[in-house]
Amino acid sequence: MPTLRFAPVSSLGIRPGVQAPAEIALLADFFDRYGAALTSGDVAAVAGCYALPGMVVADSYSFTFTSPAAVALSFLGAAPAYRELRVVAANAQFLDVRRLSEALVLVEVEWEYLDGDGQALSGDRFHYLLRTDSGGPRITTVVATH
Repeated sequence: MPTLRFAPVSSLGIRPGVQAPAEIALLADFFDRYGAALTSGDVAAVAGCYALPGMVVADSYSFTFTSPAAVALSFLGAAPAYRELRVVAANAQFLDVRRLSEALVLVEVEWEYLDGDGQALSGDRFHYLLRTDSGGPRITTVVATH
């Protein structure tokens, strides 16, 4: 399958006229729900966005989780950090989308955070490996790439 590459230029964070609009819309909807769950502190909804087992990898640590409760526990600390920064929304800007197989897609995302005044805050960059099944896309691996 072809590699899909995008520059974040539209409201969905992609260049207009891409080849697979239905797939991009599905991914945009997924990341909208994931961003809303992260910023609202809804750890149950965050956990629902992960395939199990799942993994998070960064420069100085890695961890895995094998249950929704483990996913929820790993994200409990994020909500206070978002509140402290007054983050009310997180918008995913797709920098790259690569179809790896029928079920796997690798998405490079730069998050744009908005505070209560609607001001953009500096965001983080991650690569997400997602697996899509009958329930939709779910994150299998997150790599922090700041």
